Amino acid sequence: MNGPVSSKVSVDVLTLRYNSASRHVEVGVAPRASEPYINQLALPGVVLWEGERLADAAERAVAAKLGCELRAHGQLTVFDEPTRDPRGFTLSIAMWGVGDGEGHAQWFPLDEVPQLAFDHNRIVAECRPLLVERLWRNIPFTQALTGPAFPVSAAVAITRSLTGSSPDRGNLNRRLASVKGLGVSHKKVVLGRGRPGTLWEWRNPSL
Repeated sequence: MNGPVSSKVSVDVLTLRYNSASRHVEVGVAPRASEPYINQLALPGVVLWEGERLADAAERAVAAKLGCELRAHGQLTVFDEPTRDPRGFTLSIAMWGVGDGEGHAQWFPLDEVPQLAFDHNRIVAECRPLLVERLWRNIPFTQALTGPAFPVSAAVAITRSLTGSSPDRGNLNRRLASVKGLGVSHKKVVLGRGRPGTLWEWRNPSL
């Protein structure tokens, strides 16, 4: 008697960057080069090779589909809807990644992501709260988004972009002060015509 048909495993990467000009956290997508959904925008994804590590597959997907490298990455969750891929049973392991450079991706704020192929809009929507949980708690994720130093205004913008609402400044400053390895720089930053503002910096930047 034949057993059930086995599923394939894919890795789809929610690739982010902080755009300091627009003050938005953006997600990178690109048109698909083949069927199904040819020419439709999608998150970068690949089928996992036998013996391949998830991190290696995430880097391969982003390099091939978006044309950029990842500063940092990690695992989020799994999507196992049987009909999510018209080619057959395919589990999707959703990863987060922070991109290094623009590449040839199209970048959209999280609130303005267009219609994507497969179930990728669902992946973005359901993974967004998981990203919020990591902000200011997961050091590699947070540091990759902020860079080695950042003003309070950037912390506000990043938090607002991920959560969908503006944070309380007092609570945010207390949160920043509690983050391991993060401190106030002796330098100041001047934005616009205002007075010099506080600049936060990572004491042992790894990026």
